[in-house]
Amino acid sequence: MNLASIRIITADIKRLVQFYERITETSFTWYTDDFAELRTASGALAIGSTRTLALFGGDAVADAASNRSVIIEFLAEDVDDKYQRVVKTVTTEIVQEPTTMPWGNRSLLFRDPDGNLVNFFTPQSQQAKTRATAP
Repeated sequence: MNLASIRIITADIKRLVQFYERITETSFTWYTDDFAELRTASGALAIGSTRTLALFGGDAVADAASNRSVIIEFLAEDVDDKYQRVVKTVTTEIVQEPTTMPWGNRSLLFRDPDGNLVNFFTPQSQQAKTRATAP
């Protein structure tokens, strides 16, 4: 089994898609006015409007902008370089400037407009580099 995607439910899909397009410098594919997706080699970040909840059983299934437990992570070529771009682009909270973590990644943490935590990271140690390229 392979992880296919992570989906964020939001009340303002255009704002959130534009945010992720700016920080990743990659365009999303819009499938409907209520669903867009960013595909990468390892999976996808999908964004759906709260209107899509009706297809999954109703509004009680998910609560937009209330996540406090998931971190959306992007492998970056140079997290310090990305930090310079993010700090100029992001009007949301920078949680942690680039910091080398004990497990060998250099990480930048910030919040998207809905408050979701985003991590741009660059493997620094050989073990972290191996982990990042493993299938």
